[in-house]
Amino acid sequence: MPDGVARVALTERAEALLRTLIQRHGAVMFHQSGGCCDGSAPMCYPRGDFRVGASDVLLGILPLETPFWMSADQFRYWRHTHLTVDVVAGRGSGFSLEAPEGVRFLIRSRLFTDAETEALKAQPPPPRGSDRTAPDAANP
Repeated sequence: MPDGVARVALTERAEALLRTLIQRHGAVMFHQSGGCCDGSAPMCYPRGDFRVGASDVLLGILPLETPFWMSADQFRYWRHTHLTVDVVAGRGSGFSLEAPEGVRFLIRSRLFTDAETEALKAQPPPPRGSDRTAPDAANP
């Protein structure tokens, strides 16, 4: 997010994997829920294959123009944290694009600093899936 505090970022290793996945599958997106399967692991999907819900929150646009969405329920718990998408060895969900690679995306988090918290208060709230201008909010 230009001129503001970023809510989500990638490690170098995650960005390299993301680049590989985009070369194979085209544009992708992340979605993180608090639900079943991999719990709250970030899932990577081909853009357009996952319908963003009206209450889902767009945390940010990662490198390679990759939107990162989170379910509203999960966002309520994590709104005070900065999230970093990383990669570790091991199989995650079969639904996420990295599964065949023998690795999985995961989230590392830290609390926002006081200064970041104040800066976030000055920013508009993150877009929701109901906002038709948000990337992939309404997949055709």
